[in-house]
Amino acid sequence: MELKALFTIIISTVFIHNYVLSQILGICPFCGVSKKIDSAIGMGIAVVFVMGMASFITYLAYKYILLPYDIEYLRTLTFILIIASLVQLVEMIIEKTSPPLYQALGIFLPLITTNCAILGVTVLNIESGFITAELGLLKTVVQGIGAGIGFTLALLLMAGIRERLEAADVPEHLKGLPITFIVAGLLALAFLGFAGMKI
Repeated sequence: MELKALFTIIISTVFIHNYVLSQILGICPFCGVSKKIDSAIGMGIAVVFVMGMASFITYLAYKYILLPYDIEYLRTLTFILIIASLVQLVEMIIEKTSPPLYQALGIFLPLITTNCAILGVTVLNIESGFITAELGLLKTVVQGIGAGIGFTLALLLMAGIRERLEAADVPEHLKGLPITFIVAGLLALAFLGFAGMKI
């Protein structure tokens, strides 16, 4: 039964409630990093890691520090500090292990800190009742990882389409950001088709 619940959470966060295409969170890196598939894969892996770890750590911080001491009003500040620390860790790891990827991601890697999709995942984990649920920590981490996979899927789809658009005959006034927004809207409409899916 619990395995089915975890599978439902993953399918829901990747397709039905995709944070980028359904909930419109994390648009900045979605539009900025999705020019090349290589950088989209790197950013996607970094976001999956940060979302999973942020979900894990924020769950523990909320349940064992903020709730017992009745300081839930510090939730947003605490979550932002945790996310910023994780992003610094990821940035240092990528810089040491893959300098070309670090250069390709550029300014968008530090922008993961302010990526509202990551903060949105951590807040929605708390608001979805996982704190009091059976296997709440596992469900929280699975939702974080599923949201990261959904984010990566959206990035890869957009990067593939944008690489194809480079060779296409796009009218001059639609080149760049306008065609990106049109494609993003069409992708969001396509993902809207999953909204009625019953799992």
